[in-house]
Amino acid sequence: MRKKEEKIAYCFLLPSLFGTTVFIFLPFLDVVRRSFFQAVGGTFVGLGNYREVLHNAAFLQALSHTVKFFGICLPILLTVSFGMAVGILQLPGTGKWIESLFLLPMALPVASIVVFWKLLFHDNGGINQLLSWFGLKGNDWMNTGAAFGVLVGTYIWKNLGYDMILWLTGLAAISGEQYEAAKVSGANRFQIFVYITLPQMKTCAVMTGILSFINAFRVFREAYLISGEYPHNSIYMLQHLFYNWFTKLDIQKMSAAAVMLAAGISMLFLLLEWWNEKEERQ
Repeated sequence: MRKKEEKIAYCFLLPSLFGTTVFIFLPFLDVVRRSFFQAVGGTFVGLGNYREVLHNAAFLQALSHTVKFFGICLPILLTVSFGMAVGILQLPGTGKWIESLFLLPMALPVASIVVFWKLLFHDNGGINQLLSWFGLKGNDWMNTGAAFGVLVGTYIWKNLGYDMILWLTGLAAISGEQYEAAKVSGANRFQIFVYITLPQMKTCAVMTGILSFINAFRVFREAYLISGEYPHNSIYMLQHLFYNWFTKLDIQKMSAAAVMLAAGISMLFLLLEWWNEKEERQ
């Protein structure tokens, strides 16, 4: 009976597995192959493309900006969204309205968000107009170092509600009986939070972190629509570099960089999975 169920399951999975193999796995293998050859002439160069990418100033600059963006955005987003999820649980009567309010940015088209952001942060936009009313000098927000802060704020604002819902799902899975038993034992709210809530949110934290990491790569849409192909140096990230290499048909560099990026992300996810399994065994 079990084998029959497994066969049925594989039959349902077969279309997805076929599509993933044909449209994702096989093309990526071709990218790996191209990373060892010159785009013109097809000459085998071994690791030459990888060395060229690692010594490319634009790649190193874009990589450092991308790491900086992730290092700032992810901790802020995860911490703030988790704090809001915990706070919403204390407001059972209005929690659903608040959830819907913070999920609204996810439903808005990117083009609409960009238009709104331009109206705010343009040199003659709303923020500079507001500052001028108080006698303060405005800023060309998207053409200075402030562009990085704008992009960080955009990412957090857009993904805050989504992460909050993920945290709420994890918090809802904790049995209320545990909280009741802790209260009867004399534990205060801080002790309940530290010794009951946090330990049981580890798996949820890993999943939320991974999804937030993936969503962070999508911020390129906002940056590109606001600032174009060559934005201010502070927000020139890997997505811009890949786009420019693609438009210039610099296939060998793009392939090598894509393989390195995929390998780095895979290693990160494997480490997270190993840590998650280790925590579950304890």
